[in-house]
Amino acid sequence: MVEHNQGSAGIALVDTDRESSHDPWLQDPRHLFCRANSEEGFMSQAARHHQPGQAVFEVILPEEIEWKSFAAFPPSARLAVIVGQPSAEGPFTIRVKVPRGVKLMPHKHPEDRVYTVISGVFYIGLGDQFDAEKLQAYPPGAVIILPGNTPHFHWAKSGEYIAQVSAIGPLGLDYINPKDDPRNRKSR
Repeated sequence: MVEHNQGSAGIALVDTDRESSHDPWLQDPRHLFCRANSEEGFMSQAARHHQPGQAVFEVILPEEIEWKSFAAFPPSARLAVIVGQPSAEGPFTIRVKVPRGVKLMPHKHPEDRVYTVISGVFYIGLGDQFDAEKLQAYPPGAVIILPGNTPHFHWAKSGEYIAQVSAIGPLGLDYINPKDDPRNRKSR
């Protein structure tokens, strides 16, 4: 069972089925899903959808997707868990919706990722400094493979986009410059 415990860094997820609720893995800030600062119970939503290994045919329609704010994103960006639990070891699929004009500053993920553009134009650039000249535009249907620990950035330059991300968890997100991390701004 998963519970939310309020701590100094926001809401931390605690797996009460484990022997210790003070699991060092849960205290590691790289595992930001476990420390998601969400009053809406974002992580409890993650367990509602299909889990890897379930022998059940299931369909998730677009109108059933629950978009939530995410502490590591700019306030107007949204994330939805489609399959799995990103905070756990194992496969997961999420969707990210970013409105026109929003930038996700240079960051990296420890896990390899496969992005599929669902709608809009997905702009991604590689590097540890935001540089609009390095952005590449990808249309709906494009598949982008991003190796783990690759510094990159996004910009919803021409309008809202939705991208689907598949990876093997746990998910992590580290901004290259800690000043760009929205989680740090909330604590000031």
